[in-house]
Order: sequence, then structure tokens, then C-alpha cells
Amino acid sequence: MPASASPGPTATVSESLRLYALDGIPLIEPGDDIVAPILAAAERAAGGFIDGDLLVVAQKIVSKAENRYVDLRDVTASAEAERLAPLADKDPRLIEVILRESVAVLRQRPGALIVEHRLGYVHANAGVDRSNVADPNRVLLLPEDPDASARALRCGLREATGRDVCVIINDSAGRAWRNGITGFAIGCAGFRPVVNRIGQPDLFGRLLEMTEVAVADELAAAASFLMGQADEGIPAVLVRGARLESSEEGMRALIRDPAKDLFRR
Repeated sequence: MPASASPGPTATVSESLRLYALDGIPLIEPGDDIVAPILAAAERAAGGFIDGDLLVVAQKIVSKAENRYVDLRDVTASAEAERLAPLADKDPRLIEVILRESVAVLRQRPGALIVEHRLGYVHANAGVDRSNVADPNRVLLLPEDPDASARALRCGLREATGRDVCVIINDSAGRAWRNGITGFAIGCAGFRPVVNRIGQPDLFGRLLEMTEVAVADELAAAASFLMGQADEGIPAVLVRGARLESSEEGMRALIRDPAKDLFRR
């Protein structure tokens, strides 16, 4: 978050959270409306949405609805993709798709190409994925503009229900120094994704000097725990009780300035 941003109020501290797994959502195809099945699932799970709710939706169903598929049979690998393919132990055509979604390759090892995605975040394989895609010749990209997708979904929910519902589009990734993957936000709408607590007192009155809370990522990870990573079939989670500060700044607030990123030096 920029240094000029104002600290978030203590009202963003939630006393309790309730998470509802929204199951029963059918497999999504290109062009499908995802608002209607989400509304039906929310009605079954929680009696519908209320003001202040948060919807966390898996990137995959958003990408499928937006037809972000690429058929590898239509891809010609570049010389750079051919060079990187044996280092990452991947199909050169898949590497080519990853490169097209990236602005820089940071690291590679067998099984993974760590890149800076064109949207700014560092991600394995640029989020290009084959899991839960029926056709083995096709891969799925991240949404073209996840913040815009989140805003559209938020608007659709408001038009359908009259309720003020915030939205996170989440994905999963590994982290430096840690094993395993966790959910994180790639797009959001309706709330401040990073809350600046710098200058606020701790329990003993000392002023916090560096604390910025990645609210969107923490909530994305909580929802991801319910969604699962394999065949669970839970593509959305309703979060109730999160006190969120209203904002439309989007996910860019979560991206660290490369000049301040110690892992790139």
C-alpha cells in the first residue's frame, strides 16, 4: 500500500467469521452466467446474501466463463520457450503460453517456471493450469482483468439482490521460505485489500512501524481451505462477519514494489 494511504480503522477487526461453502454450482462453460448459480448456492447454504457479506470465488470458474482457454495444438513455441522447456520439464508449447502471460522469468526448476505475471504478481507458471480442465489439449489462463471481473460480479450480485457484497477472486500459490500452497487474492472489489496499521499502538502503547495487513489474502486463504485443491467441487465461499473498509482500489495494493522486494535482488 502506498505510504500516503490512511491507516485503516479498528472497525476492520472482526469479532467472528462464518464461512459457508457454496456447493452444487454446476460446471461452468464459456459464456455462462455465474451469478445465478452462486445466488442459488448462497440461498441453500446461508439463506442468501446480506449487506456486508463477502464472496470469494475461485479464479477457475471466472476464467472458464470468460473463455480464457488456449488450445496447445494452436500454439507454436518460440526459441525461448524451446530453451526453457527442458529446464522446467514442460511442453514447449505450454512454456510459450506462460511466456505470453508474463513480463519476466525469475526462476526455473523442473516442474515450475517462476515468472512475474503481466498483472504484477510473482506466480508459478503465470497461473496457466491444466487441473480440472477436461480436454488435455487445453490450458486455462487467469482472467484478463481480475479486478474488472470482481467488479462485474459485485455489480451482478447487487442488481440481483439489492445487497452490498464485496468480492474476491482467488487463486493458490506457494510462498518463499514455506512449503505448500495457500489461497491468495488476484482480484477484488468493494473493500480495501491492505489495511495500514502503521502508527497505531500495540498492547503496550508502542507504535507499529511496519504492520500492513493483507486482508484480502487472509480471507482468500480462509475460503481456499473450504474450497480445497482437488476434486472437492466447491468454487465459491460466502464469508459473513468480516468488517471491511470500503474501497475500490483493487489488487494492485497487494503488489510490492520490485525495488523493495528482497527476493529479487
